[in-house]
Amino acid sequence: MAEKSKVLIIGGTGYIGKFIVEASAKAGHPTFALVGQSTVSDPVKGQLVESFKNLGVTLLIGDLYDHESLVKAIKQADVVILISVNVKGLIIIIIIIIIIIIVVVVVVGVGFGGCSAFISFSQRFFPSEFGNDVDRVHAVEPAKSAFELKAQIRRAVEAAGIPYTYVPCGCFAGYFLPTLAQPGVTAPPKDKVTVMGDGNAKAIFNKEDDIAAFTIKAVDDPRSLNKILYIRPPKNVYSFNELVALWEKKIGKTLEKIYLPEEQILKQIQESPIPINVILAVNHSIFVKGDGANFEIEESFGVEASELYPDVKYTTVEEYLENFV
Repeated sequence: MAEKSKVLIIGGTGYIGKFIVEASAKAGHPTFALVGQSTVSDPVKGQLVESFKNLGVTLLIGDLYDHESLVKAIKQADVVILISVNVKGLIIIIIIIIIIIIVVVVVVGVGFGGCSAFISFSQRFFPSEFGNDVDRVHAVEPAKSAFELKAQIRRAVEAAGIPYTYVPCGCFAGYFLPTLAQPGVTAPPKDKVTVMGDGNAKAIFNKEDDIAAFTIKAVDDPRSLNKILYIRPPKNVYSFNELVALWEKKIGKTLEKIYLPEEQILKQIQESPIPINVILAVNHSIFVKGDGANFEIEESFGVEASELYPDVKYTTVEEYLENFV
Protein backbone atom coordinates (compact mmCIF):
# COMPACT_ATOMS: atom_id res chain seq x y z
CA MET A 1 0.00 0.00 0.00
CA ALA A 2 1.32 3.43 -0.94
CA GLU A 3 2.36 5.73 1.87
CA LYS A 4 -0.32 8.28 2.67
CA SER A 5 0.38 11.95 2.09
CA LYS A 6 1.29 14.26 4.92
CA VAL A 7 -1.56 16.73 5.30
CA LEU A 8 -1.24 20.25 6.68
CA ILE A 9 -4.51 21.92 7.64
CA ILE A 10 -4.54 25.67 8.15
CA GLY A 11 -7.65 26.89 9.93
CA GLY A 12 -8.31 23.53 11.53
CA THR A 13 -10.03 24.92 14.63
CA GLY A 14 -12.72 26.67 12.57
CA TYR A 15 -16.25 25.55 11.82
CA ILE A 16 -15.50 23.05 9.06
CA GLY A 17 -11.79 22.76 9.77
CA LYS A 18 -12.15 20.63 12.88
CA PHE A 19 -14.03 17.99 10.90
CA ILE A 20 -11.31 17.89 8.24
CA VAL A 21 -8.54 17.55 10.84
CA GLU A 22 -10.37 14.63 12.43
CA ALA A 23 -11.11 12.96 9.09
CA SER A 24 -7.48 13.25 8.00
CA ALA A 25 -6.13 11.76 11.21
CA LYS A 26 -8.67 8.92 11.28
CA ALA A 27 -7.88 8.10 7.64
CA GLY A 28 -4.27 7.47 8.63
CA HIS A 29 -2.64 10.53 7.12
CA PRO A 30 0.23 12.09 9.07
CA THR A 31 -1.73 15.20 9.96
CA PHE A 32 -0.41 18.63 10.92
CA ALA A 33 -2.46 21.57 12.16
CA LEU A 34 -1.13 25.12 12.19
CA VAL A 35 -2.52 26.83 15.31
CA GLY A 36 -1.76 30.06 17.09
CA GLN A 37 -0.50 30.22 20.66
CA SER A 38 -3.65 32.12 21.64
CA THR A 39 -5.75 29.25 20.28
CA VAL A 40 -3.88 26.71 22.39
CA SER A 41 -4.45 28.74 25.55
CA ASP A 42 -8.09 29.57 24.75
CA PRO A 43 -10.40 27.74 27.24
CA VAL A 44 -12.75 26.54 24.49
CA LYS A 45 -10.56 26.04 21.44
CA GLY A 46 -7.80 24.71 23.69
CA GLN A 47 -10.00 21.67 24.37
CA LEU A 48 -10.41 21.16 20.63
CA VAL A 49 -6.64 21.35 20.21
CA GLU A 50 -6.25 18.71 22.92
CA SER A 51 -8.65 16.44 21.04
CA PHE A 52 -6.44 16.87 17.95
CA LYS A 53 -3.42 15.75 19.97
CA ASN A 54 -5.33 12.70 21.18
CA LEU A 55 -5.94 11.78 17.53
CA GLY A 56 -2.20 11.91 16.87
CA VAL A 57 -2.25 15.27 15.08
CA THR A 58 1.03 17.18 15.15
CA LEU A 59 0.47 20.75 16.28
CA LEU A 60 2.55 23.43 14.63
CA ILE A 61 2.49 26.66 16.59
CA GLY A 62 2.49 29.56 14.20
CA ASP A 63 0.59 32.37 12.61
CA LEU A 64 -0.86 33.00 9.17
CA TYR A 65 0.78 36.40 9.27
CA ASP A 66 4.21 35.08 10.22
CA HIS A 67 6.26 34.21 7.13
CA GLU A 68 8.75 32.00 8.97
CA SER A 69 6.17 29.78 10.67
CA LEU A 70 4.18 29.44 7.44
CA VAL A 71 7.22 28.35 5.44
CA LYS A 72 8.24 25.90 8.16
CA ALA A 73 4.74 24.40 8.25
CA ILE A 74 4.32 24.11 4.48
CA LYS A 75 7.73 22.44 4.09
CA GLN A 76 6.54 19.54 6.27
CA ALA A 77 3.51 18.69 4.14
CA ASP A 78 2.65 16.97 0.90
CA VAL A 79 -0.84 18.45 0.84
CA VAL A 80 -1.98 21.83 2.14
CA ILE A 81 -5.66 22.33 2.96
CA LEU A 82 -6.57 25.89 3.83
CA ILE A 83 -9.89 26.68 5.43
CA SER A 84 -11.00 30.28 5.63
CA VAL A 85 -14.30 31.95 4.87
CA ASN A 86 -13.65 35.65 5.37
CA VAL A 87 -12.13 38.14 2.96
CA LYS A 88 -9.11 38.75 5.19
CA GLY A 89 -8.43 35.02 5.18
CA LEU A 90 -8.78 34.85 1.41
CA ILE A 91 -6.10 37.48 0.98
CA ILE A 92 -3.80 35.30 3.07
CA ILE A 93 -4.16 32.53 0.48
CA ILE A 94 -2.34 34.71 -2.02
CA ILE A 95 0.50 35.01 0.48
CA ILE A 96 0.53 31.24 0.94
CA ILE A 97 0.70 30.70 -2.82
CA ILE A 98 3.70 33.02 -2.96
CA ILE A 99 5.33 31.14 -0.08
CA ILE A 100 4.73 27.81 -1.81
CA ILE A 101 6.41 29.15 -4.94
CA ILE A 102 9.35 30.44 -2.87
CA VAL A 103 9.72 27.10 -1.11
CA VAL A 104 9.72 25.21 -4.40
CA VAL A 105 12.04 27.50 -6.34
CA VAL A 106 14.40 28.63 -3.59
CA VAL A 107 14.34 25.96 -0.91
CA VAL A 108 13.80 22.86 -3.01
CA GLY A 109 15.69 24.31 -5.94
CA VAL A 110 13.45 23.46 -8.87
CA GLY A 111 11.82 25.62 -11.48
CA PHE A 112 8.21 25.65 -12.55
CA GLY A 113 7.55 23.55 -15.58
CA GLY A 114 3.99 22.86 -14.53
CA CYS A 115 2.63 20.37 -12.04
CA SER A 116 5.50 17.89 -12.21
CA ALA A 117 7.96 20.38 -10.73
CA PHE A 118 5.65 21.20 -7.86
CA ILE A 119 4.93 17.58 -7.00
CA SER A 120 8.54 17.17 -5.87
CA PHE A 121 7.56 19.42 -2.96
CA SER A 122 3.83 19.02 -2.54
CA GLN A 123 1.22 16.89 -4.20
CA ARG A 124 -1.83 19.08 -3.80
CA PHE A 125 -3.21 22.41 -2.63
CA PHE A 126 -6.82 22.72 -1.45
CA PRO A 127 -7.51 26.47 -1.26
CA SER A 128 -10.39 27.87 0.72
CA GLU A 129 -13.61 26.88 -1.04
CA PHE A 130 -16.27 24.79 0.79
CA GLY A 131 -19.34 26.55 -0.58
CA ASN A 132 -20.54 27.27 -4.10
CA ASP A 133 -18.42 26.91 -7.23
CA VAL A 134 -17.12 30.46 -7.44
CA ASP A 135 -16.68 30.24 -11.22
CA ARG A 136 -20.37 29.45 -11.68
CA VAL A 137 -22.28 31.80 -9.40
CA HIS A 138 -24.70 34.63 -10.10
CA ALA A 139 -24.26 36.49 -6.83
CA VAL A 140 -24.98 40.12 -6.05
CA GLU A 141 -22.94 42.38 -3.80
CA PRO A 142 -21.59 42.09 -1.21
CA ALA A 143 -21.24 38.34 -1.78
CA LYS A 144 -20.20 38.91 -5.39
CA SER A 145 -16.86 40.47 -4.42
CA ALA A 146 -16.00 37.64 -2.04
CA PHE A 147 -16.74 35.03 -4.70
CA GLU A 148 -14.71 36.97 -7.26
CA LEU A 149 -11.75 37.04 -4.89
CA LYS A 150 -11.96 33.27 -4.52
CA ALA A 151 -12.05 32.97 -8.31
CA GLN A 152 -8.89 35.08 -8.48
CA ILE A 153 -7.28 32.66 -6.02
CA ARG A 154 -8.06 29.84 -8.44
CA ARG A 155 -6.45 31.71 -11.32
CA ALA A 156 -3.34 32.39 -9.24
CA VAL A 157 -3.04 28.71 -8.29
CA GLU A 158 -3.43 27.63 -11.91
CA ALA A 159 -1.00 30.23 -13.23
CA ALA A 160 1.61 29.10 -10.74
CA GLY A 161 1.26 25.48 -11.90
CA ILE A 162 0.32 24.32 -8.41
CA PRO A 163 -1.59 21.01 -8.39
CA TYR A 164 -4.99 21.65 -6.85
CA THR A 165 -8.37 20.33 -5.92
CA TYR A 166 -11.26 22.75 -5.39
CA VAL A 167 -14.08 21.52 -3.15
CA PRO A 168 -17.51 23.16 -3.50
CA CYS A 169 -19.60 21.35 -0.90
CA GLY A 170 -22.93 23.17 -0.99
CA CYS A 171 -24.63 24.16 2.26
CA PHE A 172 -23.41 23.03 5.66
CA ALA A 173 -26.26 20.89 7.01
CA GLY A 174 -25.56 21.96 10.59
CA TYR A 175 -25.96 25.60 9.64
CA PHE A 176 -29.04 25.47 7.42
CA LEU A 177 -31.15 22.43 8.27
CA PRO A 178 -31.79 22.83 12.02
CA THR A 179 -33.81 25.97 11.25
CA LEU A 180 -34.67 25.35 7.58
CA ALA A 181 -32.63 28.50 6.88
CA GLN A 182 -35.14 30.66 8.76
CA PRO A 183 -33.59 33.84 10.19
CA GLY A 184 -33.73 34.53 13.91
CA VAL A 185 -35.01 31.13 15.04
CA THR A 186 -33.38 28.24 16.90
CA ALA A 187 -35.54 25.31 15.74
CA PRO A 188 -37.24 24.14 12.55
CA PRO A 189 -40.54 25.96 11.85
CA LYS A 190 -43.75 24.32 13.01
CA ASP A 191 -46.28 26.91 11.84
CA LYS A 192 -44.99 29.06 8.98
CA VAL A 193 -41.93 29.26 6.77
CA THR A 194 -40.37 32.00 4.65
CA VAL A 195 -39.37 30.94 1.13
CA MET A 196 -36.88 32.99 -0.91
CA GLY A 197 -38.00 33.42 -4.52
CA ASP A 198 -40.32 30.77 -5.91
CA GLY A 199 -38.66 27.99 -3.93
CA ASN A 200 -37.84 25.90 -7.01
CA ALA A 201 -34.07 26.48 -7.22
CA LYS A 202 -32.05 23.43 -6.21
CA ALA A 203 -29.62 23.53 -3.29
CA ILE A 204 -27.25 20.97 -1.76
CA PHE A 205 -27.12 20.16 1.96
CA ASN A 206 -24.24 18.08 3.32
CA LYS A 207 -23.37 17.06 6.85
CA GLU A 208 -20.05 18.51 7.93
CA ASP A 209 -18.24 15.26 8.73
CA ASP A 210 -19.32 13.88 5.35
CA ILE A 211 -17.80 16.92 3.65
CA ALA A 212 -14.58 16.21 5.52
CA ALA A 213 -14.61 12.52 4.63
CA PHE A 214 -15.04 13.22 0.91
CA THR A 215 -12.35 15.91 1.00
CA ILE A 216 -9.77 13.63 2.61
CA LYS A 217 -10.63 10.81 0.20
CA ALA A 218 -9.54 13.10 -2.63
CA VAL A 219 -6.13 13.92 -1.14
CA ASP A 220 -4.25 11.03 -2.78
CA ASP A 221 -6.68 10.36 -5.63
CA PRO A 222 -5.32 11.21 -9.11
CA ARG A 223 -8.89 11.40 -10.42
CA SER A 224 -9.44 14.62 -8.44
CA LEU A 225 -6.09 16.20 -9.37
CA ASN A 226 -6.57 19.61 -11.00
CA LYS A 227 -10.32 19.10 -10.82
CA ILE A 228 -13.28 20.55 -8.99
CA LEU A 229 -14.56 17.98 -6.50
CA TYR A 230 -18.28 18.63 -6.23
CA ILE A 231 -19.94 17.15 -3.16
CA ARG A 232 -23.38 16.68 -4.69
CA PRO A 233 -24.91 13.40 -3.47
CA PRO A 234 -28.24 12.93 -5.26
CA LYS A 235 -30.17 12.38 -2.01
CA ASN A 236 -29.00 15.74 -0.68
CA VAL A 237 -30.15 17.92 -3.58
CA TYR A 238 -33.45 19.66 -2.79
CA SER A 239 -35.36 22.71 -3.86
CA PHE A 240 -36.61 24.71 -0.90
CA ASN A 241 -40.17 23.70 -1.75
CA GLU A 242 -39.11 20.04 -1.68
CA LEU A 243 -37.30 20.57 1.61
CA VAL A 244 -40.37 22.12 3.19
CA ALA A 245 -42.58 19.33 1.84
CA LEU A 246 -40.23 16.75 3.37
CA TRP A 247 -40.36 18.54 6.72
CA GLU A 248 -44.15 18.80 6.56
CA LYS A 249 -44.36 15.06 5.94
CA LYS A 250 -42.18 14.34 8.95
CA ILE A 251 -44.15 16.53 11.37
CA GLY A 252 -47.55 15.69 9.84
CA LYS A 253 -48.50 19.32 9.38
CA THR A 254 -48.83 21.81 6.54
CA LEU A 255 -46.97 25.06 7.10
CA GLU A 256 -48.06 28.53 6.05
CA LYS A 257 -45.66 29.64 3.31
CA ILE A 258 -44.56 33.23 2.86
CA TYR A 259 -42.87 33.76 -0.50
CA LEU A 260 -40.38 36.62 -0.82
CA PRO A 261 -40.09 37.89 -4.43
CA GLU A 262 -36.56 38.37 -5.70
CA GLU A 263 -37.08 42.13 -5.98
CA GLN A 264 -37.89 42.31 -2.28
CA ILE A 265 -34.85 40.22 -1.37
CA LEU A 266 -32.55 42.47 -3.40
CA LYS A 267 -34.01 45.50 -1.63
CA GLN A 268 -33.38 43.88 1.75
CA ILE A 269 -29.77 43.17 0.77
CA GLN A 270 -29.21 46.81 -0.20
CA GLU A 271 -30.77 48.16 2.98
CA SER A 272 -29.29 45.72 5.52
CA PRO A 273 -26.09 46.35 7.49
CA ILE A 274 -23.04 44.08 7.55
CA PRO A 275 -23.08 41.10 8.11
CA ILE A 276 -26.81 40.68 7.44
CA ASN A 277 -26.42 41.88 3.85
CA VAL A 278 -23.67 39.30 3.23
CA ILE A 279 -25.81 36.46 4.60
CA LEU A 280 -28.80 37.56 2.53
CA ALA A 281 -26.68 37.84 -0.62
CA VAL A 282 -25.25 34.35 -0.12
CA ASN A 283 -28.74 32.96 0.49
CA HIS A 284 -29.96 34.72 -2.65
CA SER A 285 -27.21 32.98 -4.63
CA ILE A 286 -28.13 29.60 -3.14
CA PHE A 287 -31.91 29.65 -2.88
CA VAL A 288 -32.97 32.05 -5.65
CA LYS A 289 -30.30 31.56 -8.31
CA GLY A 290 -29.68 27.90 -7.44
CA ASP A 291 -25.94 28.38 -7.84
CA GLY A 292 -25.08 25.12 -6.09
CA ALA A 293 -26.73 22.82 -8.59
CA ASN A 294 -27.92 24.75 -11.66
CA PHE A 295 -25.31 23.27 -14.00
CA GLU A 296 -24.08 19.86 -15.08
CA ILE A 297 -20.73 18.55 -13.84
CA GLU A 298 -18.58 17.95 -16.91
CA GLU A 299 -15.59 15.63 -16.97
CA SER A 300 -13.41 18.38 -18.41
CA PHE A 301 -13.45 20.33 -15.16
CA GLY A 302 -15.10 18.34 -12.40
CA VAL A 303 -15.94 15.09 -10.65
CA GLU A 304 -18.68 14.23 -8.17
CA ALA A 305 -17.62 12.94 -4.77
CA SER A 306 -20.34 10.39 -4.03
CA GLU A 307 -19.72 8.77 -7.43
CA LEU A 308 -15.97 8.58 -6.85
CA TYR A 309 -16.28 7.34 -3.28
CA PRO A 310 -19.42 5.20 -2.93
CA ASP A 311 -17.92 3.69 0.24
CA VAL A 312 -18.55 6.95 2.11
CA LYS A 313 -21.92 6.41 3.76
CA TYR A 314 -23.11 9.98 3.84
CA THR A 315 -26.06 11.22 5.88
CA THR A 316 -29.04 12.13 3.71
CA VAL A 317 -31.16 15.22 4.27
CA GLU A 318 -34.09 13.01 5.23
CA GLU A 319 -32.01 11.22 7.83
CA TYR A 320 -30.64 14.49 9.16
CA LEU A 321 -34.08 16.01 9.68
CA GLU A 322 -35.11 13.03 11.81
CA ASN A 323 -33.07 14.58 14.62
CA PHE A 324 -35.55 17.46 14.88
CA VAL A 325 -38.90 15.70 14.64
